[in-house]
Amino acid sequence: MASRRKKTSSRKGSASRSRKKRPQRSFPWFRLLLAVLVLLAGYGVYLDATIRAKFEGQRWALPARVYAQPLELYAGLELSPAGFAAALERVGYQQVPTLRHPGEFSRDRSRFHLHTQRFRFWDAEEPARRLRIDFDGGRISAINELAGGRAVPIVRLEPEQIASIYPTHGEDRILVGLDAVPEFLTTALIVTEDRGFHEHSGISLRGIARALFANIRAGGVVQGGSTLTQQLVKNFFLTRDRTLVRKGNEALMALLLELHYGKDEILEAYLNEVYLGQDGARSIHGFGLASRFYFGRALAALAPEQMALLVGMVKGPSYYDPRRHPQRARERRNLVLDLLAEQGRLEPAEAARLKARPLGVVDRRRLASNAHPAFLELVRRQLQRDYREEDLRSEGLRIFTTLDPLLQRTVEAQAEARLEQLERGYRIETGALQTAVIVTRYQNGEVLALLGDRDPHAAGFNRALEARRQVGSLIKPFVFLAALDSRSYTLASRLQDAPFTLDMPVGDAWQPRNYDKQFRGEVLLIDALVESLNVPTARMGLDIGLDQVIQTLRRMGYPDDIRPLPSLLLGALELTPLEVTQLYQGLAANGFRSPLQAIREVVDAEGQPLQRYPLEVQRVADPAAVSLVQYALRDVARRGTAKALGARFGADAGLAGKTGTTDDLRDSWFAGYDDDRLMVVWVGRDDNRSMGLTGSQGALQLWSGIMARSGVLPSIYTPAAGVNLVEIDPTSGLRADRGCEDRVQWPFIEGTAPETPAPCAQGDNSGPGNWFRQWFD
Repeated sequence: MASRRKKTSSRKGSASRSRKKRPQRSFPWFRLLLAVLVLLAGYGVYLDATIRAKFEGQRWALPARVYAQPLELYAGLELSPAGFAAALERVGYQQVPTLRHPGEFSRDRSRFHLHTQRFRFWDAEEPARRLRIDFDGGRISAINELAGGRAVPIVRLEPEQIASIYPTHGEDRILVGLDAVPEFLTTALIVTEDRGFHEHSGISLRGIARALFANIRAGGVVQGGSTLTQQLVKNFFLTRDRTLVRKGNEALMALLLELHYGKDEILEAYLNEVYLGQDGARSIHGFGLASRFYFGRALAALAPEQMALLVGMVKGPSYYDPRRHPQRARERRNLVLDLLAEQGRLEPAEAARLKARPLGVVDRRRLASNAHPAFLELVRRQLQRDYREEDLRSEGLRIFTTLDPLLQRTVEAQAEARLEQLERGYRIETGALQTAVIVTRYQNGEVLALLGDRDPHAAGFNRALEARRQVGSLIKPFVFLAALDSRSYTLASRLQDAPFTLDMPVGDAWQPRNYDKQFRGEVLLIDALVESLNVPTARMGLDIGLDQVIQTLRRMGYPDDIRPLPSLLLGALELTPLEVTQLYQGLAANGFRSPLQAIREVVDAEGQPLQRYPLEVQRVADPAAVSLVQYALRDVARRGTAKALGARFGADAGLAGKTGTTDDLRDSWFAGYDDDRLMVVWVGRDDNRSMGLTGSQGALQLWSGIMARSGVLPSIYTPAAGVNLVEIDPTSGLRADRGCEDRVQWPFIEGTAPETPAPCAQGDNSGPGNWFRQWFD
């Protein structure tokens, strides 16, 4: 028994010792809590770094804005009252009975009252002014200030925005500083969206509790208690997912945002970030752009009820879209006004008066990202030489171009109308003809208008820049320039218009023929160019040498190497309309070439100039020789292949130019100029089939229509230095005097005029025996 008790006691002692060796362990709550706190702290540090990195860097990717030339107003400017009103409306001005805000005008027949808008150009800031502008017929007669009547010599209106180069996400905004935002708008926003904005630290516990209760009842997230700071965080940093995790991030980031930044900075960021509508692929962000989009005026010029409407739309821009749902928008606007009255921020009577006003939304002016795609392609090509694509889409650059919007619209309208007329008149299938048009100011190379398709909105194949077509007789003035520059020929030189054959090293012999397949024997050089005769041109070109012609073309701007084949003398060369324009630019500008430019200036988002495009001028030909060719091209428009211009505009207009026609009538060209502008027109078919139109039947008709609509600046021929006008008998090309009834004055480089008297000349009439007859002559 005793031994059994000992054994039992031994087992108890063993069990007791076993329990002491393996004590029971509790769950490590403290360590878990510590780990969670470390993770949360790390996550908080990560969120904090994310907030500060984005909020202190470039907050928004701003699109580049592309502008046309500004309209400059001065007494004497040829512009009709209707044209002026249309120009004002295109840049966003509103016609009103009485001026109240910038961006408005009123009209009483030929008198306008205008309140211009402030605009910062690359060289100066144009202030807002109140003006009276009077018209007399088709021109401005006077510009005066409304207050005081002081005459204003010149006014530069803000330019028309023709495009934006958007970020890849399509967001657009106009940044505004808080000091430029009306106090009424910020007050309305805070009263409507976050009355405790100035008291809370980023989140509102009362608002969260209210939203939590609503969400529990609904069994999901249906309501938010977001402050303005939380809304900014959601839009600026987070996705739009309605999850508890995203909501937690939103609250934490709102606290961190308020920890680092002041209320004014947060409010300013909200005003620029908030989404307020959609314009096609472009999303409207910020009150600065929304004011322009819905009301056509700057934020500072909005009426109180208009600001209330924008504030009301924050809740749902699509649902309260005033253009699609005006009744909803009105009710929402009136609710904002009522809230302001309830909070003592607006007198009830004033709120009632504002609620009675119309919405005041303007008709939608959709700003296409490619309003004039052919011209904008040229702008892009020139920008890509100096800027990266990502800079164009994000840095808020402002690009001032050379486009003349009035002229561009004239070109577009005339192209479609004239091509339709040609198709009807020559029984060409509808829509078969295509065209390209380029208009430049030839003294500085600025491209004023450009069309690459008969459909001005087509953004596909740009014929003005990409269509390489044979140019035909457009090349002849440069062959004649090379000959006249050699001093071996003058305008009165005799050329043989007789058949000839030139054996070629490879292939068939070359036998040039005139367009009418006729030969005229002997012709004067000027007549060979005026009548666009192939055979005498070829003979002359071969005489001076193909190398001389090629060198002339290269100096004038021909872009590629040229094979020395005789067919080049008659235009068997392929060029784009843009390249043809560059060639003729130097010819129209007296032998001085300026690279064609579509951009004047580029400034950054702060208005500081980044890239200047100064005038570059290079002498590429002897001005004296060019002067002779210019005289001959004026004769082309007066009595040659483009004589329709002389008949339409009169010989005093001084127009000059050259037609071009290729084999089988596949291409119709005309390049011509007045005293200011050079225009090159091509008409043809994309399939390169014959259309049956010469240069004078096709391209010249479109050129003439555009010039008639846009206005011709008459030109007076002035010989270059070293060139003299000499009386010549146009039949023989010899020296004329009073005895030659048909005598004309032709220009000659000094020392090259003919001395031989013409058959009609009466000899020296300076003697005393002829004095009495000369008196009565």
